[in-house]
Amino acid sequence: MTDDSPPRPDAVRVGGPACPTCGGPVTPRHRPFCSRRCADVDLHRWLGEVYRVPTNEPEMPVGLEDE
Repeated sequence: MTDDSPPRPDAVRVGGPACPTCGGPVTPRHRPFCSRRCADVDLHRWLGEVYRVPTNEPEMPVGLEDE
């Protein structure tokens, strides 16, 4: 994601960590993200179950969920 805006004074220098959401420079205030918006996007992905931790557990047979 390219951006023509001037660099923020609180942004980490070039070559430093990148925001996992947009790839922009990380800011100390929102670390490991670059902004509150990217942190909220990541949270929304977790809450929407976009990210999942794989398991080896078999699925529950139909009809046994209530036990």
